[in-house]
Amino acid sequence: MARRGHTTRITPLQQMAASCSGAFLTSLFVTPLDVVKIRLQAQQKPFTKGNCFLYCNGLMDHICVCLNGSGTSSVKAWYRMPGKFNGTLDAFVQISRKEGLRSLWSGLPPTLIMAVPATVVYFTAYDNLKEAMGFVPGKKNYTVPIVAGSIARIIAVTAISPLELIRTKMQSKKLTYQELKSCIRSSVQSGGVLSLYRGWGPTVLRDVPFSALYWLNYEYFKSQLCEVYHTEEPTLVMSFFAGATSGTIAAVLTLPFDVIKTHRQIELGEMETMQRVPQSSSTFILMRRLWIQNGPKALFAGLTPRVVKVAPACAIMISCYEGFKSFFRRRNEQKRAALAGWE
Repeated sequence: MARRGHTTRITPLQQMAASCSGAFLTSLFVTPLDVVKIRLQAQQKPFTKGNCFLYCNGLMDHICVCLNGSGTSSVKAWYRMPGKFNGTLDAFVQISRKEGLRSLWSGLPPTLIMAVPATVVYFTAYDNLKEAMGFVPGKKNYTVPIVAGSIARIIAVTAISPLELIRTKMQSKKLTYQELKSCIRSSVQSGGVLSLYRGWGPTVLRDVPFSALYWLNYEYFKSQLCEVYHTEEPTLVMSFFAGATSGTIAAVLTLPFDVIKTHRQIELGEMETMQRVPQSSSTFILMRRLWIQNGPKALFAGLTPRVVKVAPACAIMISCYEGFKSFFRRRNEQKRAALAGWE
């Protein structure tokens, strides 16, 4: 049985507030997992100066540059702090006890400067595109989530790609804003505006299929759950389950694209920091090289870590987002009822 659409809309500002709140809560829950993962990686294979690694706050993957890999600096970076950990749980306990709970969120604040606005743009764009395309909850018009999710992700990636490149330059070379301005101008003059979008291709190649699959499955599972439990709006538990399941499906199916994006990001980061000449000139050349060197399994490496990271991030983000939207919708209904009572 098809459900009727929501009679009370929320404003774009309320959509932005809901996505912003969800983004902060997601990063608070998911970041410690990645901090511990990076610390365990550094224990097995210490980072050397100029090397890059990926840092994920649950919202975006960011390139981080190791600046004091030699250990000569008087103040060690968080990923170079000493410690011998016997697994993930032991790392959580030791870091919390010896370095304080705040250490589990090391490196988070700078990444939120881009991750939160990108998330706000993405979710707000998706909801507005979905509504503009006539999506009705409960009806099986699932091409709308695919198209709206894809376009929203392209918008977000396009908006944030130059900022990620700028952040990497500032981090690796410790440029002043004046020096950064000159560096960007020089880059644009030599390579054109597209030079600011290095890494855009691999990111879109992974994120657009992921977004299409995620929203398709999320809207389907949400609709089915609401129909089974005879409710118009999903509960937090429904949204959490639908988000986790949809995130897992999308993460598994787009894994090869994630492997390519990771290699490309590291390659581009080290090209900036260590002045290395990139080995590949395109995403597909990189894919072919990985296939030749390590076989098909190279494109499916890291499945478990990816699912462990993506599933809870998707679940927390969408349940928070839906929860805050429901809050604002009820608030708007109450205001409308109060105004009607005065008439």
